[in-house]
Amino acid sequence: MNKKIPALLTLTLLGGALAACGSDNDTSGADAGGTGAAAKTVNLKVFVSLPRFKTQFESYFEQFKKKELADKNIKVNISLEMPSSDTADQILKSRMASGDSPDVFTLHAVNDIPSFYRAGYLTDLSDQPFVSELLDGVKSGVTYDDKILAVPLESVGWGMLYNKKIFRENNLKLPETVSEMKQLGDTLKAKNIQPFMIALKESWMAESFPTLAAGALNSSANQGFVERMDEGKASYAELNGLTDAMDMLREFGDKKVFELDGDQATAQFAEGNIAMWPAQGPWFAEAILKNDPSFELGVAAMPINDDPASTLLNLSTSTSIAVSPDSKVKEVALDLVNYMLDAKDSSAFYESLMFNPVAKSHTFTPYPWVADVTEYVKAGKAYDDPRIPSGVKNVSETLFQSYYAKDSSKEDVVKALDKAWADANALNKQ
Repeated sequence: MNKKIPALLTLTLLGGALAACGSDNDTSGADAGGTGAAAKTVNLKVFVSLPRFKTQFESYFEQFKKKELADKNIKVNISLEMPSSDTADQILKSRMASGDSPDVFTLHAVNDIPSFYRAGYLTDLSDQPFVSELLDGVKSGVTYDDKILAVPLESVGWGMLYNKKIFRENNLKLPETVSEMKQLGDTLKAKNIQPFMIALKESWMAESFPTLAAGALNSSANQGFVERMDEGKASYAELNGLTDAMDMLREFGDKKVFELDGDQATAQFAEGNIAMWPAQGPWFAEAILKNDPSFELGVAAMPINDDPASTLLNLSTSTSIAVSPDSKVKEVALDLVNYMLDAKDSSAFYESLMFNPVAKSHTFTPYPWVADVTEYVKAGKAYDDPRIPSGVKNVSETLFQSYYAKDSSKEDVVKALDKAWADANALNKQ
């Protein structure tokens, strides 16, 4: 789910452009508003990196098209592109680099907004109607340089998914250290229960491990780590727990983990025979419950090392939706992003995605795992996802796949991550 453009580091242009239908200023069509004038036709290019929710987005966009026709006598044709999470970053980079930016696109709020903003790829949305509807808890995630730059979609607490039924039936407690996690794994294995889901075919799933380690340690044993890295005064070498969780998980998995993508892993986890899915969050909830509506899904903090104080839950405003300043149909693009938080329609839309409420008008009851997150927050065991440069996260993806396969050492990991952060700092100074 990570959509990253670190001030557009090393861009590789990819072929292909979004399909568009006709002229942006076509005035053909029937009069829907009863004014006697023909409806204006506008073609809108939309890029959404959440293909698992294709049906929900298509349905919601159809509602928007009807509303725009009824309210403004504008017939909107939407060219919707929904690439996989593993390819979306590079595809969007190529769109931006070639001057073929979508009018409306998704990005990762914490990871991407700073670099997109510095590169001039974001429209300031501070004066848009949706802003007054935002809940304070998510507003900061889409704010940069005192500007609101996107509409939040996903707001999640994450670290580790677990099967509450397995834990309840076996009288198990959630682990607070990596050693406890290993002991729990051994206990489950002795009961012929698979302890962990480990799936690393998609590189972004490997990147979750160092992100959690850096985020948790930045808020515990290594406070201020991210800020000091931005100043060039720190190193990943100081993080006690950078690779501990992955080291432990190697004992319970093998190289077959590289054959499992998100969809396959979700289907297996939903079968109910696996206890924990480390370094993951409830973005897979919809697919899990689709496979088994009675699945008892829990969200917990993933241990980073053997210090319980570092076992913290990550709170992140992740996938969000923004508008290109180069859009030639910006009026309609702005109408669409405002409709994402429509007071009448968006509550049902967010509920269908199984996302958390982000607006005052969202009246649906949050899902059970949100209560888990709330308990961590109340206990002071959660932290706001820090802004780690997208270039660092990009490097982390294949780097931690390589580390799990023992093709890279911990020293290789530290050296590569330090260099990626230094490169991001240098780029930001240009």
